[in-house]
Amino acid sequence: MRTIEDMSGVRRQASVAAVKRYQDMRLGMFVHWGLYAMIGHGEWVMHTEQIPVAEYEKLPQRFNPSQFNAEEWAKLMVDTGQKYMVITSKHHDGFCMYDSSLTDYKITNTAFQSDPIEQLAYAFAKRDLKLGFYYSLLDWHHPAYRTDWPAYVAYYQGQVRELCTRYGDINMIWFDGYWPEHEPPADYFVEGGPWQLSETYDMIHQLQPDALIGNNHHVSPLKGEDFQMYEQDLPGENSAGFNTGSVGNRPLESCLTINGNWGYNPNDGNHKSTSELITFLVECIGRGSNLLLNVGPTPMGTIQPEHSARMQGLGTWVKKHADSIYGTRPGPMPKQEWGYMVHNPTSGRVFLHILDFPVGDITVDVPGKTTARHLSSGEEIAVQQNGTKLTLNLPAKQPDPVDTVIVLD
Repeated sequence: MRTIEDMSGVRRQASVAAVKRYQDMRLGMFVHWGLYAMIGHGEWVMHTEQIPVAEYEKLPQRFNPSQFNAEEWAKLMVDTGQKYMVITSKHHDGFCMYDSSLTDYKITNTAFQSDPIEQLAYAFAKRDLKLGFYYSLLDWHHPAYRTDWPAYVAYYQGQVRELCTRYGDINMIWFDGYWPEHEPPADYFVEGGPWQLSETYDMIHQLQPDALIGNNHHVSPLKGEDFQMYEQDLPGENSAGFNTGSVGNRPLESCLTINGNWGYNPNDGNHKSTSELITFLVECIGRGSNLLLNVGPTPMGTIQPEHSARMQGLGTWVKKHADSIYGTRPGPMPKQEWGYMVHNPTSGRVFLHILDFPVGDITVDVPGKTTARHLSSGEEIAVQQNGTKLTLNLPAKQPDPVDTVIVLD
C-alpha cells in the first residue's frame, strides 16, 4: 500500500472548479448534533463526565427529535446567506446520525426512525445548497477502536464510502479526532500509516471529485487535503505552527460557535451578538477564509431561538452587502488599520470593509480612474486621485456602526 509520503504525483485532489466554488461561497453552517444534546453539556460529555459505554448506550432509547424539520433548517440557511452545511455524521461518541449499514448504533434505530441527512439532502437540492459531512475518526464506542485496529480502519473507511455514495454530490468531508500526538499504540502501525489516510483520501476524491477534504489535526495540511480549517480562530492569529506556517494555495475556513459550545448546552447564555458575527465574517473574508458558523440543535431537533435570531440578523446584513462577500478574494492591499480591502476577480470591483471608522479621510492604492460609493445606499463618495493614490472623503459619522462597505468602480 502507498503511504502518505510516497503519493507525490499520484494523489488526487478536488477539482479546480470545486475549489473555486467553495471559496466563492464564503459562508456556511456547522452543525454539531447527536445523543449528547440530550444531556446538554456539549459534545464531549461522554468523555468529560466519564460516562461508561453501557450507560451512554441507554440514550438512543429516549432520543426522538420529532421536531426536526429539514425544510426549516434549509430556509434558515437561505435567510442567513449560508451556502453550504457541514453536519456531524458521527462524532467522538460513535453514534451515527445517518442510516449506516455498518452499525446498529444509529439514529434510524431510535424512535425517530428516519435519516435526517437524507432529508437535508432533499431539501438542499431544491435550494442549491451544498451538503458536507463532519466525521470523527476517534470513536469512544466502537470496540475495535481499542482491540482490533485493522477492523476499525475498515469500519471507518466503509462509513466514509457510505457518505460518499448515498447522498448525491457532496461539498466536503471534514475529519476530526485524528491528532498525531494521540496515535494508536505502536503495534497498531501498519504499512501506509495507522489510519490509512492515503487510501481514504484517494477513495473520496475518486467517488466525489468535487468534494474537498479537510482534517482538524492541528498540524500543517497533509497531502490529499484540500483546505485548512481554524477552530475558533482566524488565519494568522494563533501562534500554533499550522496557523502561521504556509498552507500553500489551499482554501481556508474558520469555524466559530455562537456561544461557547459546539453541542447543545442550554446553560450557556454567552451568545455572540449579531454585530460580533458580522465582524468575524468580515475578518474571515479579509483573510481569504470562509466562515463556518456553528449551531448545536436541541434534543428535539430544533435550533435555539437565540442562535436563529442572530443568524437572521447576520443574513439581513449579508444580503445588503452580498457583492462584497461572495466570490471575493483578499487585496490587493493588505489589512489596514481601518479594515480590509477585497476584490472580486470576475467583476473587477474592489470593496473596502471599514471596521474601525477613521477620523478624516483614507487613502488607498488603486490603478486607473476610480469612483467610490456606499455599497448599501449607492451614495457617491467624493474622491481625489493622484496617480495610483485614491483619497476618499469620508463622512464625519460612520454610516454603518459595524462595517461600512465602500465599492470602488
